[in-house]
Order: sequence, then C-alpha cells, then structure tokens
Amino acid sequence: MRHIVLAAMLVFGAIPTAFAADPARCRDLARRYETNKSQLSAIEMSSTLFAAADRNCINLATILLDQGASVDARDRLGARPLSRAAKSGHIEMVDLLLQRGAPVDARDLTGATALYVAAERGQAAVVQRLIDKGADAGLKGRSGTSPVAAAAFAGRNQVVKMLLAHGADARAADDTGKPPIVYAAASGELDIVRQLLTQDLDVNARYANDLTLLMWASGPDQSVPEAQALEVVSYLVDAGAQIDDRDTRGRTALMIAAEGNHADIARLLLTHGADPSLRDKAGKRAADLTALSALREALTPRERMSNPLH
Repeated sequence: MRHIVLAAMLVFGAIPTAFAADPARCRDLARRYETNKSQLSAIEMSSTLFAAADRNCINLATILLDQGASVDARDRLGARPLSRAAKSGHIEMVDLLLQRGAPVDARDLTGATALYVAAERGQAAVVQRLIDKGADAGLKGRSGTSPVAAAAFAGRNQVVKMLLAHGADARAADDTGKPPIVYAAASGELDIVRQLLTQDLDVNARYANDLTLLMWASGPDQSVPEAQALEVVSYLVDAGAQIDDRDTRGRTALMIAAEGNHADIARLLLTHGADPSLRDKAGKRAADLTALSALREALTPRERMSNPLH
C-alpha cells in the first residue's frame, strides 16, 4: 500500500523523483522546497539548507548546494550548517558539507566550532571525522571552554579519550580558571577524572579560589547522584588528595560536603581523617554548615559535645 501511495504522489507531482526514497522528514521538506524554489531568497535557501542539515537530508542538501546555497551561511547564533550537522551526529551530512568546502574550524558567536558542539554532544564518529579533516582540538567555545572540557562536563568519556589522543590540552583552563578535570570532578565522572590524571596532573593542584579537585568532588552539582560523586571522592583520597586543604574562604572538603548536605561524602572524609574541629574564616565548623541534624551530630567534635560552653 505504501508503494502505491508513493507512486500516486509521484504521478501528481507531490514528491519529486529524486526524493522518493528519502525518509518522510526529508520528503516533507523537499516538497516545500520544490513548491517554492522559484521564489526563494538567498536567506530562505540558507534556511532550507540548515533544515536539511538538521534532518540529514542528503539529497535535498546536495540540490541546494548545487543551486547556490552556501556552506558558509550562518544562523542567528552564528553557526554554520556543518555545526548543525555535527551537533546531531549526521556524519553523512558532515562529509557532504566538508566535500563542498565547509570551513572545518568556523566558529559561532560563542566561539564554538563544529568539533566543540560534537564533543559536547558525545558524537564520537563526527569528532573523529572532523579531527581527520584537520579540525583544531584546542579551539575554545563559550566562556573559553575547550572541547575536552565540554566533553568532560557532559560525561563523554570516549570523546575525551579521542581528543587527548589528538593533542588536546588537559590543562587548558576556561575564563573562570577551571580546566577539564575540574568539570569532571564536579560532575562525578570517575572514568574521566582517571583519564585526565594520567596526563601528569597534580591531584592536589589549586584552581580558582584555591579550590582543589577533592573540594570540587565533595560539593558536586545537584544533578549528580551522591553515590556517583562518592566514587570520585574516594578515588581522589586514595590517589593522595590532602583531606584538610583549605580554599580562600578557609573551607575544607568536609565543610563543603556539609554545606551541600552530602552526608555520605562527609562521613567518608571523616573516615579518612578529615578534621571536623577546623573553622573557616567566618569561624564556622563543618557542623555549623549542614541543615541535616544527624550529620551535624556526626560532625560535632566530641570535646564540644561534652562541654557545651566550649
């Protein structure tokens, strides 16, 4: 029945023959193009090319490029068709656009390249293709974030490995002073933390505001399951992270865990010798920073409990 319907639509001109075998998402777009192509402006041609790149409509994109649509067209955010195809993981479209001269390292308004957006989305096959075609793995995107940092934050372990293998700088910090490993630690990405530490990074290095990796891992993003963050904290401690290092506020990893109400992380740090009697620059101990009564009790130094006036 489907073949009969398609044949009938071809007879009456609803679907051009060149697009008959395309997916429905592409046939609909091609039909609109065929209906209006004689009236399309250059901007509308570019808009149709972007839609074709998003949907991986190879036949339509080929015709549009043959008719003069530009691989250097930009959307409202400054992205080219190559970046749109890379973001969606459409490797056939990426190949077509590169063959037609798309600039491999073109950047959008935030500075992001096609490689950056593919890395952030975990599109490993596209990342590899772009690298093979000469894409620069070090070009930074928004806020000075490198592709490897974007991949680390998003938990794209395979992509991080690929980028490092092709010369990405594991130490490259963004505009806020955070390198990729900080994003991995804060996101609870143990495999990526392990990978990056093999790049001769110091587990006790200080980053912006004197924060260490252990501090970042002990106060993970709220979307990170505590069990996942706990694995990173445990790994860093076993790797030699100094438990009671302080940031610019005088706070330790234990204080940061307490403030975030991360009870399991705080207890792990206590088990490994974290000192609950230490005070930050505002005079607060870890027990003063948590809203959890059970954790507050666990964090209260014993001598303080026995002497309320202390």
